[in-house]
Amino acid sequence: MIHSKYTYISQALGLNKNIGTGNGPAYLTHYWQTWPEPISKLFLSEAERFLGSFVNSQEFTLNLPLEFDVPFPPPPNPKFSFIDLFAGIGGFRIAFQELSGKCIFSSEWDRNSQITYAANFGEIPFGDITKIEENNIPDHDILIAGFPCQPFSIAGVSKKNSLGRNHGFLDETQGTLFFDLARIINAKRPKAFLLENVKNLKSHDRGRTFQIIEKTLKKLGYYVFDQIIDARHYVPQHRERIYIVGFNSDYFHENLKFEFPDNSNANPLVFNEILESNPNKKYTLSDHLWTYLQNYSLKHKEKGNGFGFGLTNLNGVSRTLSARYYKDGSEILIPQGIAINPRRLTPEECKRLMGYPECFVIKNIGVSETQLYRQFGNSVVVPVVRAIASKIVMVIKGKEIQKSENTRINRSKELTKFWKKEVNKETHILDRKQVDLK
Repeated sequence: MIHSKYTYISQALGLNKNIGTGNGPAYLTHYWQTWPEPISKLFLSEAERFLGSFVNSQEFTLNLPLEFDVPFPPPPNPKFSFIDLFAGIGGFRIAFQELSGKCIFSSEWDRNSQITYAANFGEIPFGDITKIEENNIPDHDILIAGFPCQPFSIAGVSKKNSLGRNHGFLDETQGTLFFDLARIINAKRPKAFLLENVKNLKSHDRGRTFQIIEKTLKKLGYYVFDQIIDARHYVPQHRERIYIVGFNSDYFHENLKFEFPDNSNANPLVFNEILESNPNKKYTLSDHLWTYLQNYSLKHKEKGNGFGFGLTNLNGVSRTLSARYYKDGSEILIPQGIAINPRRLTPEECKRLMGYPECFVIKNIGVSETQLYRQFGNSVVVPVVRAIASKIVMVIKGKEIQKSENTRINRSKELTKFWKKEVNKETHILDRKQVDLK
């Protein structure tokens, strides 16, 4: 049996070239990630079919015990399992793996995000979740998902209204993706879930959209908790998002209490601390663009609007990083003195602004800077997820401890009953013998 590294095998097979052409690479990498556990059988036949379609060499047998030489390999001794839906580039996964969780299924439709994900985790996510049967997803402890926010965001609603299109749950493409989460939750019954979306989800359509989401989750048999959290207490960025946590009522008692983390008294990084010391001059705005942005801001200020560029306070926090940052970077501009035009963030600085570890790989992986800006703008803030994840795992762990303690107490009671019965039996026998002696 040949021992080899994931990066060597994946490059030799040209897996990245096959990303976006079907789920073959996903089946194969999921098989490698879960082998030799029984769960790997879910991916085996399709992995064999994909591999056999273009490889004849014995060097690439499926039973290779791969060494995952990636920044975030699967944990050797996992304490729980989770699945990563609408996975993006893996911000959720980093947080849960740090807590000794093992991801056993991932899904992300965007090809470039799949490439970034694979470079860091050694796993290519499955594609369109609407085409994946829930029975083909393995059982798991926790479901995590940052389901698409476009139908519920302020910008998304405005755009759809201007085009005369429906939005929210009436949107035929993205508005129904929540219900794909619901069907998976209903089929797999995880112990808990964590969902993330834009702050506006709470108020969209006068609150009716969120009411439908909450009602659906409760009907599925889950205790539901939600909170809007500003990432500025974890990273130097003002970024408000709603987080929804649910616990399975089949597993937890109705008096379950869950509290979201409170980091409001912490002293987070200031913006200046995430900046590179010597960024490339290409990130400095041209005279033409800088003049345009200043004139645009002035025009709207005269109309009483707040639109315009954001020149960031280096000792404070920035505006929200958006997926459109690649266009002009106007929402977060970095001052460079009076004589020099401001500049955009570099992709590495975006990575830090979203709280990703330094070891997260984005260079030389075959993804353009434009795509990287989009990916980080759409991502979760890793330290926020980490804080919430630790609370969820604590609740589950506490339940396991309580369950174990209850089992111990019940066994103790059963043994006590057994021995009392035996003692009574022996006493009865002795009493009869004493009667006989008389």
